[in-house]
Amino acid sequence: MAPLFERAAIVGVGLIGGSLSLAARSAGVIGEVVGVGRGEANLAIAAQRGLVDRTTRDLAAIGPVDLVVLAVPLRTTEAVARALVPHLQPGTIVTDVGSVKAPIVTALEAVCRADRPFVGGHPIAGTERSGAAAADGDLFRGSRCVLTPTAHTNPTALERVAALWRAVGATVEYLSPEKHDRALAWTSHVVHVVAYALAHAVEAANPDLFRYAGPSLRDVTRVAASPPDMWSEILLTNAAAVDEVTTGLIDELQRLRQAIATGDEATLSELLRAGNAARQRLEAVKR
Repeated sequence: MAPLFERAAIVGVGLIGGSLSLAARSAGVIGEVVGVGRGEANLAIAAQRGLVDRTTRDLAAIGPVDLVVLAVPLRTTEAVARALVPHLQPGTIVTDVGSVKAPIVTALEAVCRADRPFVGGHPIAGTERSGAAAADGDLFRGSRCVLTPTAHTNPTALERVAALWRAVGATVEYLSPEKHDRALAWTSHVVHVVAYALAHAVEAANPDLFRYAGPSLRDVTRVAASPPDMWSEILLTNAAAVDEVTTGLIDELQRLRQAIATGDEATLSELLRAGNAARQRLEAVKR
């Protein structure tokens, strides 16, 4: 059976781009893969691990491809697309994997031509690791991938991108870019805010406290090991939604703080039970 895409370019062969290439090649849905990036060392690792068939640092040297996956930092996505699109043959589908969608979708729909359609996407998967060395062919198995079509999205391109993500083990869902950004502000972006803040607060109180850290502190702060520059971009790109949900979290913390400070055991127990029940519902949600 012929692959879904004969030839694809992965621009940014890091954790997500590299994992997608590895999984798609293993599933037989992508034939040849060109890895594109800025760092020679990372591209060398991608080639050594068999994530890609060849590599280049020159967007103009990609050659004819059926699919381009933009797995680059959010703030560079539009610039990379502008530099790349003129070199793409008609019919090439362009998609991305960014965790903020509204500004990216707006920008790339303006950059990509009708015969080079853009489909916004975000696989909700990852780890605190980065680079081609972290790529994992099973990363998306059992995960969700949110696609964010608009009135301008080509339906055939949308279905082909959806088929790619299903082939690597993800469940595909559809949200508007704006709904996606608010949802991810709650379920991912503010989680990283909390992790970074808590790790720093403990160290600021007394670095020696880390000697007494158990699994709870390590679990809560795990994602603070993620690249800070990447998360600075994400948080600032989705600033309005992150501000809204951070305010909601602060309100919840203030209720807990007040109950503890005043010895209001009934309110404290109620709030803790509510959080416990919410956590159990989270466990029951199918990925």
